Amino acid sequence: MMTRKQKRLSIIAGAMAFLALAAGLVLFALRQEIVFFRTPSDLVTMSIKPGVKLRLGGRVEKGSVVRGAGTQVSFGVTDTDKAVKVTYDGILPDLFREEQGVVVEGALAGDGVFVADTVLAKHDENYMPKEVADALKEKGVWQGAAKP
Repeated sequence: MMTRKQKRLSIIAGAMAFLALAAGLVLFALRQEIVFFRTPSDLVTMSIKPGVKLRLGGRVEKGSVVRGAGTQVSFGVTDTDKAVKVTYDGILPDLFREEQGVVVEGALAGDGVFVADTVLAKHDENYMPKEVADALKEKGVWQGAAKP
């Protein structure tokens, strides 16, 4: 016969095992979605469907920034292999400029243009999100400052 303390401990242990199993199954199911951002090459190779919300990261393509009426702007985001045209209607961060690291949040439109609802720019002249830097290093085009 189990004592009350043993029953309580067995219930707690069973609940913890159940929660661990549930968390493991969720992480397994979402293993492809637990990514800070996708690169332009990822968008091409993964054939992501239009309307799916995601983050796109890379560098702002040189000469691609075109300002439209009001707060509309379009620009290219590249990983130096592929480029994706991005449209955004809003105020850009002060540090946004060509050839700088950027992460945009939004979704692909049916025509392959990425419609951003948020634009995240780098913090200072030496900062680039680690994932963007790693993706650029993989392509062999990293031009960042050396880390001390």
